[in-house]
Parts: sequence; C-alpha cells; structure tokens
Amino acid sequence: MNIRHIQLEDARQFANLLTSVDSSNTMLFEPGERKTSTEQEEKRIESILLQTNSTIIVAEVAEQLVGYLVVLGGHCNRNRHSAYLVIGVLEEYRGKGIGKRMLTEAFHWGKSAGLTRLGLTVIKHNERAVRLYEKMGFQVEGEKVHSLMMNGQPVNELYMYRLL
Repeated sequence: MNIRHIQLEDARQFANLLTSVDSSNTMLFEPGERKTSTEQEEKRIESILLQTNSTIIVAEVAEQLVGYLVVLGGHCNRNRHSAYLVIGVLEEYRGKGIGKRMLTEAFHWGKSAGLTRLGLTVIKHNERAVRLYEKMGFQVEGEKVHSLMMNGQPVNELYMYRLL
C-alpha cells in the first residue's frame, strides 16, 4: 500500500473512487447522488493543490486508488491555520489501517503547512469511524442533532477536532 499526495493524472480514478465510497451509505452523498467527471475533478485537484494549506492524500493498492483524505484549509487570515477533513475508504479496504496511515500523513503534512487545528464531522452511529478518530487524537466538540436524513430518518453528526 502506498500513501501519497494526489496528482492531476489521478483525476479519473479519484472521480470513480468518490462515487464508489459514496455507495457505502456512510458519507454525505447518497449512493448514486454525486455527479462528477474527470474534468471536474481535475479542476478541483488543481485548485486544491494551488493552496498552501490544502491537499488530497490518497491510498493506492496495486496502482488503484482505494482511499482518500481531503484537507481543506481556511481561506481567511483568521482561519488559515485550520482545516476540515473529509476521509473515505472503499468498503473492502476498511479495517486495514488505511485511514490511520492517511491521517498520520495529514498530521505530518499539516504541521509542515502551518496548520494547528484539524476538524471533521462524522455520522454519530458510524462507531467504527468514531473509534478511529478518537484513537488518532480527535475529540468530540459538539453534536449536530438531526443534521442529516438517512433512509427517511434523522441522524446526528459529531463535530470532532484535533490540535497539531
């Protein structure tokens, strides 16, 4: 397994990875809801890579992208030190340390980029993800009640953070 930062030529695989991870029904987008293309992802990757406080980290197995961690840094002077994380791993690769390795890379990269705070949201009942984040030093700072509707039922999200 290789953990690395995304390159522009990864756009096609990255677009496919996003829609595949969405099919797990643990992400913001419902299965099949995200509409993206290689061209759209090329533009997004280009835009993110131009920012000094943002990046995309990917996990690769046999030249196939199997996980991603998007680090989105703040755009104003007062929040440039802070970034929001979005992480996804293909279902068949979960529980193999990929999330941990991508987060570890994000921590190292974030420190070198001048970040001091990382935040994320997670569906409260996604206990596996919550345990990973807690193990990696994230703390719950709040709960957004009925923030999402899943299968016609309201679910809560946890807001979590980690200082670098």
